[in-house]
Amino acid sequence: MTCWSIRTKLPGYLDGALPSREHKPVSEHLDFCSDCRRELERYRKLSKLMGRVERVAPPADLAVRIRVAASLAHARKVWWRRAWDNAVLILENILEPVALPATGGVVAAMLVFAVVLQNLFVGVPLGAVPNDVPTNLLQPARLQSISPFPMGETDTSSNGPSLLLIEATVNERGDAVGYEILSGPDNPAVRKQLDHMMLFTRFRPQMSFGRPVPGGRVILSFSEIRVRG
Repeated sequence: MTCWSIRTKLPGYLDGALPSREHKPVSEHLDFCSDCRRELERYRKLSKLMGRVERVAPPADLAVRIRVAASLAHARKVWWRRAWDNAVLILENILEPVALPATGGVVAAMLVFAVVLQNLFVGVPLGAVPNDVPTNLLQPARLQSISPFPMGETDTSSNGPSLLLIEATVNERGDAVGYEILSGPDNPAVRKQLDHMMLFTRFRPQMSFGRPVPGGRVILSFSEIRVRG
């Protein structure tokens, strides 16, 4: 450590306020540096002199003079400044009692809006559990009864069991008006069987505010389709 850095730590070293990890390096430096030891001695003498100085008592009228000075400073304020301070004080007294209820009302309104928006446009009830009957305003279409999928030969070169996944579009009467094969065999023979099945399959239409509406979609999967070459 340099002499300059050591001398900045001498007051703390003398008063015992220096951290223990810095005390040893300062002490070792003072053992071989006479200039720093003389500087430490000056600090020691100064501390003794300061300890002998009597504490000066404040004037007896100091508090009165402070109050008078504060009153004069307040009186020197321009009229618009005093009017502004008074208006701020009045507004704080009026608005603070209603701040918490107003904040609570805003939060409650936001929560109600979020629930209503979710019910109207998402159609999935909050906190739903498996097999639960939805009670929200928009209910998706559901399968009611399905015609047995024709089992037999199809004109394709694949062998073994296949998985067929389709998405059916349902009108307001619960009839399938179209479908799309999402995965699985897609050929004229399979589509012919699907067309026949859709004629005898019944769906519950999509409900909005208790009324059936078109546009419902239902996913159907068949995992035991026999495909022969």
